[in-house]
Amino acid sequence: MHPELRRQTLSDLLTRSAARHPDKLAIACGAVRWSYGEFDALVSRLGAALAQRGVAKGTRVAVLARNSHAFAALRFALARIGAVLVPINFMLKADEAAYILRHAGAVMLATDSGLAALARDAAGQDTAVREFVWLPSEGPSQPEPGMLCFDELAASNATLPVVELAGSDLLQIVYTSGTESLPKGAMLTHDAVLWQYVSCLVDAGISGGDLMLHALPLYHCAQLDVFLGPAIYCGASNVITAAPTPDNLLPLIAQHRISSFFAPPTVWISLLRSPLFDKTDLSTLRKGYYGASIMPVAVMQEILRRLPELRLWNLYGQTEIAPLATMLGPDDQLRKPGSCGRAVLNVQTRVVDDALRDVAPGEVGEIVHRSPHLMVGYFHDDARTAAAFEGGWFHSGDLGTIDADGYITVVDRKKDMIKTGGENVASREVEETIYRMPQVSEVAVVGLPHPRWVEAVVAVIVRKPGQALSEAEVLAHCTAAMAGFKAPKGVVFVDALPKNPSGKLLKRQLREAHAGLFGAG
Repeated sequence: MHPELRRQTLSDLLTRSAARHPDKLAIACGAVRWSYGEFDALVSRLGAALAQRGVAKGTRVAVLARNSHAFAALRFALARIGAVLVPINFMLKADEAAYILRHAGAVMLATDSGLAALARDAAGQDTAVREFVWLPSEGPSQPEPGMLCFDELAASNATLPVVELAGSDLLQIVYTSGTESLPKGAMLTHDAVLWQYVSCLVDAGISGGDLMLHALPLYHCAQLDVFLGPAIYCGASNVITAAPTPDNLLPLIAQHRISSFFAPPTVWISLLRSPLFDKTDLSTLRKGYYGASIMPVAVMQEILRRLPELRLWNLYGQTEIAPLATMLGPDDQLRKPGSCGRAVLNVQTRVVDDALRDVAPGEVGEIVHRSPHLMVGYFHDDARTAAAFEGGWFHSGDLGTIDADGYITVVDRKKDMIKTGGENVASREVEETIYRMPQVSEVAVVGLPHPRWVEAVVAVIVRKPGQALSEAEVLAHCTAAMAGFKAPKGVVFVDALPKNPSGKLLKRQLREAHAGLFGAG
């Protein structure tokens, strides 16, 4: 039997969409516009050129770059020749990126002009990288000297090699953030990612009629594999940008008549607070998605009030499950506020105690999963793979509750639980309480060293522009709304909260920056 007869890989999705919709817009980025037919043909030429340079099945190719049409094309070209994508967070320091390059054994590194110096520095730290690929950006940029030029590779006349591929072959190694230890490389096969795409299409309502804006970093599995990949699968049109700021996003939504958009709560909050929000035509926006961190209920309610035609989905998961695990749909946003919903189509999820017994409704336990979405393990790390799959379930590291209807609410990451005076406090519960204050734009609650309480609950708050708010007012509000041990022992006001490019709050930075607040750090 011919190996391509029954094959289902990431590359095949694009080829089939191009056959169905050759003239339909696939990718728009800056001045670049590719139809599906053009995109598919370019991916084949790019794959052939990379193969000519020695990139073969199983070769690890890293990408340290901001969002662009070239990033999207490279992602599919690598899949077409069986190479393995290793996306790298461009906010890392050179030595941190170098660790990933060494650990993954990457031999080629793609980057852009804005990150070329970082890429060269990282690759020079005892890595196997022997060639660089320069990726053009959303705006005007010039090829980097000494790097292979994307445009030249994409114009290749080389013959695309015949590569025997299967769904069980490795597609990508995605490194976790490594907040508590060295980053772990989650190995995801074509099968894992594509089963996850099916769950996205069915439960998140992604369809071929969408015109989707991709603004969060493509190195992150949420934007890459919950949205861009499924959108290509079903033949939707896609606008790619590298700047998830209100001044860029709001005009793009209006200009391209965007119908579908994903952002973490922090970005949704920035849009709501922008003076452009009420001046921009957002009438085409029908599908809104959030994830990466928990959406404060007050903010979710504000979004629905100010965009009454918008339907909202909350998507929850982690890198190791490719990444979607559960979903809260539009009909449940107000009925189950704060919940991340129920397991999606191809996932089985439980909330369990340390003995892997189901907890009672309302009790806190660890969220665990079984799914064909799951990674096959951590790259070169058998010990942490065994720990992650202990007892035949994948351990998320998230604490949550489950109600009688099967809806899950994430209480906190295990590492974000605050142990104060012998009592456990979920930072999320305190954040939700503070978000009910109209003067608050953003808040993050952390535990800081304290001479009496060991850890003290501290709220780090960004006020809304022009609003006054004192520590005493915050403490009074919290004390009236919750048990005394949960209320903050201190309040810090800041201009902005530290976030990574995917919009996730960097609580570790807050803990480090304010460790001496009580003289105990």
